[in-house]
Amino acid sequence: MWEDKLKIIPSGGLVGILSTLLVKLGNPVNMGICVACFYRDIAGALGLHRADVVQYLRPEVPGFILGAFIISKINGEFKPRGGSSPILRFVLGFFLMIGALVFLGCPLRMILRLANGDLNALTGLFGYSFGIVVAIKLLKQGFTLGKSNKHTKFEGYIMPLFSVAILALLIIAPSFIFFSENGPGSMKAPLFISLGAGLLVGIILQRTRLCTAGGIRDAILIKDFHFLWGLVGILVFSLIGNLIFSPETFKLGFEGQPIAHNDHLWNFLGMTLVGICAVLLGGCPIRQSILAGEGDSDAAITILGLMTGAAFAHNFGLASSPNGVTSNGKFAVIIGIITVLSISYSVIRGLKSTKQGGVKVEA
Repeated sequence: MWEDKLKIIPSGGLVGILSTLLVKLGNPVNMGICVACFYRDIAGALGLHRADVVQYLRPEVPGFILGAFIISKINGEFKPRGGSSPILRFVLGFFLMIGALVFLGCPLRMILRLANGDLNALTGLFGYSFGIVVAIKLLKQGFTLGKSNKHTKFEGYIMPLFSVAILALLIIAPSFIFFSENGPGSMKAPLFISLGAGLLVGIILQRTRLCTAGGIRDAILIKDFHFLWGLVGILVFSLIGNLIFSPETFKLGFEGQPIAHNDHLWNFLGMTLVGICAVLLGGCPIRQSILAGEGDSDAAITILGLMTGAAFAHNFGLASSPNGVTSNGKFAVIIGIITVLSISYSVIRGLKSTKQGGVKVEA
């Protein structure tokens, strides 16, 4: 057990340190890595939304996917697969992004915000954990998205090729790509450092299988704290890194935190929605990126849902800002929770009906 901790804690710690270094080198404060925000920025750069302060082809994302792709190919773990309820995965990815943008961050950024003193992230953590508990109950009642099937190699290569295309567009910078001139989208570490950090994070997370949702889920469901120790590593090492590299940005409290708001109810509910969706999908946004690099087209569909959700959030005024949560964002979170729970119970009832029908036929 201690040997496992000695492996997973430093692995998570390296992710935390890399996050703090990216902030030091130019990424927004408390956003060294935010997978939801990064996909949001990429969606904006591609013109899927026109919020001009959050548009940039973040090279960290291609790094995550390509890092996982390279190491999975080397270790014989690249296995193209998919076909497990793609439409439901798209919808869950869509609403996961809505919840994240109401909270203003993915689960990984939630940990990084907490490591830099933002206590609003605690409310998000409580909501995320509550959402995971709700999803666990749904799993126990029989919810499943079904089994994946083996796919052709080409399908497995689609997300790595997409990542290469994003990098090419970033380097060439054609006129039809949008780049923020101010705001969070304009704050960035140097391209190749960001890419290198993304590659390293992708390799680490592919080898460790670390996932924010999985860590809390396993601790609650089967009393396995292995991945939770990895999350502790991210928190502790990120805290240390912040105090060493950027002590001027560390600020303990609720008020005046960067790219955050202190509307606690909606921080809680936004991350509740994220927690439910992440567990039902089988992984948080960073885990979906790693799975996509391994050839999982179900994860690729989820990423398309995330990007569509980001575009929808900014085109229709659902995303929060440091000024607070919009009315549209509040309605969207409530609709998201109702929709996701309705889908879950429909799937459970459908599966139970199928099983009962099978018993009657056999009788």
